[in-house]
Amino acid sequence: MRLTPEQYEKLSGFLETQAGIRLGPGKEYLVVSRLGGVLRQFGLDDFGALVQRLERGGDRELRVQVVDAMTTNETFWFRDPAHYQILTRDLLPGGGRHARIWSAAASTGQEAYSIAISLRTAMAAGQLPGDFSYEILGTDISPSALRQAEEARYCGMAAARGLTPEQRQRFFIDDEDCIEVQPVYRKNIRFRRFNLLSGFEALGRFDVIFCRNVLIYFSQELKRDILERFSGALNPGGSLFLGSSESMSGNDDLFEMQRFGSGLVYRRR
Repeated sequence: MRLTPEQYEKLSGFLETQAGIRLGPGKEYLVVSRLGGVLRQFGLDDFGALVQRLERGGDRELRVQVVDAMTTNETFWFRDPAHYQILTRDLLPGGGRHARIWSAAASTGQEAYSIAISLRTAMAAGQLPGDFSYEILGTDISPSALRQAEEARYCGMAAARGLTPEQRQRFFIDDEDCIEVQPVYRKNIRFRRFNLLSGFEALGRFDVIFCRNVLIYFSQELKRDILERFSGALNPGGSLFLGSSESMSGNDDLFEMQRFGSGLVYRRR
């Protein structure tokens, strides 16, 4: 299906306005491949009809589905394992008996569940107090990703990436090609749809925020805005984890970089 340069420009502008996603040049193939299903779902003949309907506004479900289709849900279990070690070995011990943690781009839930598994493993090993309590909030802009996160059931590659056979047996209910997170690791986790362009006030305050491999898709101005709001959402002394390929360059006034072994974390100033 043909996508004209004008239609691509308008769809790119819509995505940046609605979700902060910057496509940039040369991503026409991505729009065509991902939005074809949306056209069929809403009975639209071509991308021109899609653009016209988006410009008229008022169709919330169409806007949600377009953003959902264009969202990259790339994740796997225990991604950047040093971050989970830093969390349970360096940040939380000695910091009280309760922590509130935000997985700010939870996608299909692997990050939030990996955090819970790491916390409970540390409690069992004596790294954290046995009566340590926690709350984990997982948010994402994608409704389809969040539905899978809430189901806590993963099949195929989603059940394999990042897991050792020992972890699969220990933390999951194994069902041939699929796995399901054991109930104990699903406690104290809730998921909700949330756009990082929105205000954070309604979410409350956190001790730790994970926002990994997300800010690379945003402009420098928007990245700065989100980092400022992350700083405001953290309790004093709170910490932020970014992806291993991301940096705090130009925003050192907000966070102090700390290195623990092979991993980095950013402490709120």
